Amino acid sequence: MTAPEELAERVRDGDLRIHELEDHADHDTAAEARRLFVERETGTDLEAIGDYAFPAERADPNIENMIGAAQVPMGVVGPVTVSGGAADGDHYLPLATTEGALLASVNRGLGVIRDAGGADARVTKNGMTRAPVFRVAGVAEAAETVEWVENNVEALRTAAESTTSHGELLDVEPYVVGDSVFLRFAYDTKDAMGMNMATIATGEACDLVEAETPASLVALSGNLCSDKKPAAINAVEGRGRSVTADVLLPGELVEDRLHTTADAIAEANTRKNLIGSAKAGSLGFNAHAANVVGAAFLATGQDEAQVVEAANTITTMDARERDDGTTDLYASVSLASLEVGTVGGGTKLPTQAEALDVLGLRGGGDPPGSNADALAEIIAVGALAGELSLLGALSSRHLASAHEDLGR
Repeated sequence: MTAPEELAERVRDGDLRIHELEDHADHDTAAEARRLFVERETGTDLEAIGDYAFPAERADPNIENMIGAAQVPMGVVGPVTVSGGAADGDHYLPLATTEGALLASVNRGLGVIRDAGGADARVTKNGMTRAPVFRVAGVAEAAETVEWVENNVEALRTAAESTTSHGELLDVEPYVVGDSVFLRFAYDTKDAMGMNMATIATGEACDLVEAETPASLVALSGNLCSDKKPAAINAVEGRGRSVTADVLLPGELVEDRLHTTADAIAEANTRKNLIGSAKAGSLGFNAHAANVVGAAFLATGQDEAQVVEAANTITTMDARERDDGTTDLYASVSLASLEVGTVGGGTKLPTQAEALDVLGLRGGGDPPGSNADALAEIIAVGALAGELSLLGALSSRHLASAHEDLGR
C-alpha cells in the first residue's frame, strides 16, 4: 500500500491530482495524504479535522476530496410531546449548533408545551419539485406545449416513474414567460428528501416533452423549483413537506413559566414577526424558526443549504379569552417548505444515523413516507418551542439577561 507521505508528495509534484488519490489508496489513506498536502501547502495543523470516528469510505457518496470532518457540538432537547399525523408521544430531538443558549431556549419552550399537554402537528402537503425550462419560438408554441402537457400527464407520469421504484409524480404545473416554458414537476418521494430522485425522473419526462412538442430543453432546473433560494413560490405553494404545529397554553402557565402574558406575547408577535417582517419585505414571518431547523438538519443529515426555505415559516400568536375572563395563548408555526428525509444523502453517515435512531426514525417508514412525515412534525414542534421561548423573552424583556446569565 502506498504511504500517505508518498501520495502527498506526488500531488505536490503534480504527478497526481488531488481528486485522484482514492484511485491509488483506500479512502482513509487518501484523506490522510490530502491532509498532509494541505498542511504543507498552508502551514496549518489539521489534527482536529483528521480526528473523525467513521471510515472515510462511508462518506464517499457525500463528499469529494475528503480531508476529515467538521465537528459541530450536538445536544438534545425534549422530550418533544407531539400528537401528529405520523409522530406521537414523546421524542428527544438532537440539535447541532454553535449558537449558545439556543438549546436552552428551545428546551424552555418545550417544557411549557409539555405542561400544556403537548402540541398538535400535521403535514398538510407533500411534494418535492423540479422545474425545467424549455425554449419555444413564441407564445403559440408555448400554448401548444402547455396543452400537450395538460393532456398527457399520465404519459409523463409513466416516463418519470420508470426511473424510480419509490417516487410518484403528483402534478405538473406549467408557467409561460414569453418564449420560455417552465414545467414545475412535484413528486411524493416517500421517506427520501428526494431532490436527486426528482431530478432524474424529471429528466426522463423532459425527453418525452421534447419528442412530442416544439419545446427544446434549456436547463433541467429553471429555478422555478425553487431549490436553496428564498422564493415566494415555495412560501405559497410549498416544497418538500408543508407542516404546521400548534398549541393552546393556559394563561397562568404563560405567566408562571414565561414570566409574561398571552396579550404581551401576541402583541410582540404582531409587531415583530408580522408588521416588522412585512416592512422588511421578508418571505418569512417568524422570530427564528430557521435556527431550530438548521440545528436539526445538521444533526440528522439533511441538506443544510435547504435551511433557507425553512425561513418561509409563519408564526401566529393569538390571545384567547375564556369565559372566566382568563386569557390563554394560541400559538402556531406553519413551515411551507421543510425538505427532510430519513433515507439517503447525509442520513447514512454514522453520526447522523445515530441521531435519527434517537428519534426512532432511521430508514424507511411503514407506510413509506411516515418516518419523514414524523421528522417534519417533530421539527415543527421544536420550532414552535423556539418561537414561544424567544417571544416570551422579548415580551418580558429578559432576552439580554438570559444571554448574560448563560455567558453567551
